[in-house]
This record gives sequence, C-alpha cells and structure tokens, in this order.
Amino acid sequence: MNAPTHPADLMPERDDEGYLIEPADWNEDVARALALEENIQLSDIHWGVIRFMREYHDEHQVAADARFVIKHLETTLGKEARKKLFELFPYGYVKQACKIAGMKRPRAWSTG
Repeated sequence: MNAPTHPADLMPERDDEGYLIEPADWNEDVARALALEENIQLSDIHWGVIRFMREYHDEHQVAADARFVIKHLETTLGKEARKKLFELFPYGYVKQACKIAGMKRPRAWSTG
C-alpha cells in the first residue's frame, strides 16, 4: 500500500523564496496550500483579488501592480480598498498576494 500523498508533494516547482517557477502550474489547490503556508484563511474577497491577478497576468504576462488590484477592489469597497488589501495580505502584496496567486516574484519590486 502506498503512503498517502502529502499536499506539499503536489506543489509545483518553486524558487528559494517559495514563488512558483512557472505561473501556468498554478491552480486553486496550489493557492490554498500557499495561503496555508502564509497563515491566511482565504475568503471570498481574497479569491476576488487572486482571480483578478490571474486574469491580469493572463492578459499582460506580468503580475499586476498593487495599484491595479486596489482599483479593482475600489469597485466594491470604495475608499477602503487600499487598507483592505493590506489587511488581506498583512505581510505585503508581493510577499503574500503574488505568491498565493502563483506569480513569479516580481524582481523589480520590494517584498512589501
């Protein structure tokens, strides 16, 4: 009998900082596992941000800058959008949101 597969065994290849090497390897199960590593319980608002980021990446082939995500959130949250983004991802947009959404680490950005 084979030992059960641990979720980490199913994780696509990642760099030394934990970002996916290939964003196309991402799926929602990968997002859930990455969020768990970051101690984030994904809510509907998290998923809205993640899906927006994935759509933006598919269209532009780069990770969305936080200001585009904030604009997206403003459509439902208004002036609270910026504050909410940093509540959703308290250790930073790049460190957590980009990682969970399966982006490569944006090299020109800080991890804040």
